[in-house]
Amino acid sequence: MRKSFKIGILYSLSGPYAALGRECRDGAEFALEHCNRVLPGLIEPVFVDPAGSLQDYVEGARTLLRDHGCRHIIGTITSAARKEILPVVEKHDGLLWYTCPYEGFEANPNVIYTGACPNQHLLPLFDYLLPRFGKRPYLLGANYVWGWEMNRLARELITAAAGEIAGESVLPVDEIYIDRVIADIARTQPSFVLNNFIGPSSYAFLAAMRQLGKANPEFRSEICPVVSCDLTECELNEIGENGEGQLSAASYFDSCTGHDNATFRAVVAERYGVERRVSSFFATTFASLKMCIEAIHTMGGDEPLAVRQHLSSNTTDTVLGPVRIDPNTCHAALPFHLGRITASKGFDIIASLPAIAADPYLAGRRMARRPQLRVVS
Repeated sequence: MRKSFKIGILYSLSGPYAALGRECRDGAEFALEHCNRVLPGLIEPVFVDPAGSLQDYVEGARTLLRDHGCRHIIGTITSAARKEILPVVEKHDGLLWYTCPYEGFEANPNVIYTGACPNQHLLPLFDYLLPRFGKRPYLLGANYVWGWEMNRLARELITAAAGEIAGESVLPVDEIYIDRVIADIARTQPSFVLNNFIGPSSYAFLAAMRQLGKANPEFRSEICPVVSCDLTECELNEIGENGEGQLSAASYFDSCTGHDNATFRAVVAERYGVERRVSSFFATTFASLKMCIEAIHTMGGDEPLAVRQHLSSNTTDTVLGPVRIDPNTCHAALPFHLGRITASKGFDIIASLPAIAADPYLAGRRMARRPQLRVVS
């Protein structure tokens, strides 16, 4: 009888970023369904819902690795959760697959990073924004490592471009009272707003910015856009018309062409309905778990070092495009897309770059000449 292998799925389905957790878990479940048709019985998933609690993330990771014998965990949304569970993953010599965009400055041999780091999202985003909208952004951040580090990097980029920061606000993760932030933006009149809020804070801010734009045309999205590196299709129903015209960077959008995306979306529609839009959270988690399962099947085992070496020695065709994991940084090379939110709750892609090799520490590349964006509109 062929041996089966357990894989842990660790995402929060409630809390301030529940929409992202549900999207990642859906992507994981869809990958499991897909692979089970080809490799029935190979993988036994173990699901844990930490409900947004950092302590429950730690306990969940410990349970998956120690009690269930999982060698691989697909999971965590926030960098705070990832950093909390890393000592547990290292202790048990497991492999965490992290599928969300993050702030960089990390490379751990016990992690496979398939989410984009700053040279794959923030740097090309600013390459697009600065010549078109100006060099006086207002910076918003959720009060944890994502908000802190993204704002710090933005300050460095603006300083290097001889610009200035119009203002900066950092708020608790679930804060929705943002009147003082809006008043400060109205007073300082920035070129654009970098939005590193997550969940309800982001939704409340976008609603308030839409009202500000109605009161003062200088703050409409085509003049002073709100730009994000973590806003995707799975949140657009919650945002409604308040997001229309705003911008977001991602390694995948539902509207992407190429890499058999039409076929992938059709298969997703068969499972979830034609109204379901695929986000980068869903697509990256799907691609990551599929890569993990296929590597386990090929290697005949789930030993993390063997799987990691296989991934760095072979290119895997995914919905994100051909993916290879860098042996030194454990990061995936990923494409860059810039999307504009449409009235139909999707994204029009307005600029793109082919796969960019990850440079998580921005070693020698921060101010270097970067590839030319392909601008669509």
